[in-house]
Amino acid sequence: MAVIDQYFKHLVESGGSDLHLSEGQPPKMRAHGAISPIADGVLEHSTLNHMLSEICDEGAYERFLEKGDLDFAYEMDHESRFRCNFFKQKNGLGAVFRLIPTKIKTIQDLNVPETIESFGDLRSGLVLVTGPTGSGKSTTLAALIDYINRTYARHIITVEEPIEFVHNNKKSTITQREVHVHCPSFADGLRASLREDADIVLVGEMRDLETISLALTAAETGLLVFGTLHTNNARKTVDRLVDVFPSDQQSQVRTMLAGSLRGVVAQLLLKRDDQPGRVAVNEILVSTPAVSSVIREGSTQKLYDIITGGKEYGMQFMDDAIWEKMVSGQVSSLEAYMKAIDKSRFRAALPPEHSELGHSGGGSAKE
Repeated sequence: MAVIDQYFKHLVESGGSDLHLSEGQPPKMRAHGAISPIADGVLEHSTLNHMLSEICDEGAYERFLEKGDLDFAYEMDHESRFRCNFFKQKNGLGAVFRLIPTKIKTIQDLNVPETIESFGDLRSGLVLVTGPTGSGKSTTLAALIDYINRTYARHIITVEEPIEFVHNNKKSTITQREVHVHCPSFADGLRASLREDADIVLVGEMRDLETISLALTAAETGLLVFGTLHTNNARKTVDRLVDVFPSDQQSQVRTMLAGSLRGVVAQLLLKRDDQPGRVAVNEILVSTPAVSSVIREGSTQKLYDIITGGKEYGMQFMDDAIWEKMVSGQVSSLEAYMKAIDKSRFRAALPPEHSELGHSGGGSAKE
């Protein structure tokens, strides 16, 4: 048993989501959104160095010491798997570990809109799941891939850094590849998938021009491509994809995106007020002729009106989803206000002790 496993066991038993270890600090754990120490005393360099080096291979650890960053997955036992990120910081070494559930939840288990599952019925195009780090994008995508795996006989290739949820073949055949282990980059993994008779490709992160360009090409040539971005809503997602390209290529990219984008699912996690834990809220854009038209024109500010008026297609605006959680008592008015896009809408619901927030200005939904 590795020395670090004692902390992992504590994390699992306490219902935590993340373990934080930093040289010069006590070990800490995140549970239900809040971080707190789990032991007295600070971590010394020799102790932390031993704990970290013990759970990854020698070559990878040497690479980390040289470059200052390392991502990989560690399996403590059949029940507990962790996404690991090692880094260097002001006081020395540091690491954050995210517990990855071994049982993949369904879309129904996650209590997110059923429209999300329908993206798994598509045969081609680009579907993006977006949100800040730790908003549950990987969990939602895993549920979507599992739905396809249970329902259709397809060849699904995932390109991830690191592999988080492990999928066993059901009706589909699944090939999971890890960046830096099985392929040099997301772009290389995606390029190779075009030669590997894939029906569906999941790209763990679309962060550079080459990966985004390949994803658009793959979607245009008949693959169903799922990807993730760190954007908070549908409009910002479309703008980010286009803005990555040089200005002389943006018109062509808008045309490609208008033809291949099938949907955007933006996700946030809100702290629950009715019980411990967090609840997901989603903005959903489903591609329609009107959506394609505004993307082609470059007038993405019109997406707000299309989404709010697109309920019949399964569309949902983020603030409407947040409002619903607040009205049902699942989240507090303060939490709703802090996460909302158009804060003026939520201002009146703030309790008197937080009313000063309401006068500090708030963004508009159309921004």
